[in-house]
Amino acid sequence: MARVAFIGLGNMGGGMAANQAKAARDVVCYDLQAAAVEKAVAAGCSAASSVAEAVTGAEAVITMLPAGPHVRQVYAEQVFPHAAKGALLIDCSTIDVDSARAVAAEARAKGFSFADAPVSGGTAAADGGTLAFMVGCDEADFAAVEAILQPMSRATIRAGDHGTGQAAKICNNMVLGATMIAVCEAFALAEKLGLEPDRFFEIASKSSGQCWSLTSYCPWPGQVPAAPSNRNYEGGFATAMMLKDLKLAQDAAAKAGAAAPLGAQAEGLYALFERLGGGSKDFSAILEMFRGRAP
Repeated sequence: MARVAFIGLGNMGGGMAANQAKAARDVVCYDLQAAAVEKAVAAGCSAASSVAEAVTGAEAVITMLPAGPHVRQVYAEQVFPHAAKGALLIDCSTIDVDSARAVAAEARAKGFSFADAPVSGGTAAADGGTLAFMVGCDEADFAAVEAILQPMSRATIRAGDHGTGQAAKICNNMVLGATMIAVCEAFALAEKLGLEPDRFFEIASKSSGQCWSLTSYCPWPGQVPAAPSNRNYEGGFATAMMLKDLKLAQDAAAKAGAAAPLGAQAEGLYALFERLGGGSKDFSAILEMFRGRAP
């Protein structure tokens, strides 16, 4: 039985760790929040009292942490000193490209295989084991990375060398953030023009306006059963997390000398929605701001 250490059991990590356990792997987990650890234990994982304890003896280490500084610190202070030499290290956090490459370089210098493998799909996919993973790693390591991620994945794609997984994620989420705003603006306008939302959904979903934000994650309640809009925008992908990803994209664009004006506009609108009290709501709740009903 493969032993997997899982560090970080938040909205995404908890479901991901549970799917590792469902695959009959020996999953040892750690999180700063005791309630998150208890939930993972109920799903078949074992609890560790520290990151160091969790990674000791593990064949693979998976981390799901909030931001680049957390990843740098956890790997430098806990993972590298205590993980078994030869262990496969996979960071599934969404962080800046520079941090991913810095941790990868340090891992390689210490004799570890490392991959940055951020995810797409939200909490429903994390719970259901149907996430998409965007992987940056050495080509020779990809088969092993894919095998470890398999219980959590519907698609695992190697984007390229270290850091490209993060590049793919922030570019993908810039598309997602901008298209969700366009869809929300369209629903708000349709309502003002007297067009019934379900009629607009039926028409747009079969026309050139069709996109993932409309047909898989519709912001108007009652159109897509699994969408957070049917749960008062609870769960899903928090506005604060979308804003974080858009800031990463803008920082990366500035460093690369790339123009990303729509991404910048999306960042500004989600920042406004967060200031109005929507930070904990699913990012599709920005529809309420365009309807004049922000929290």
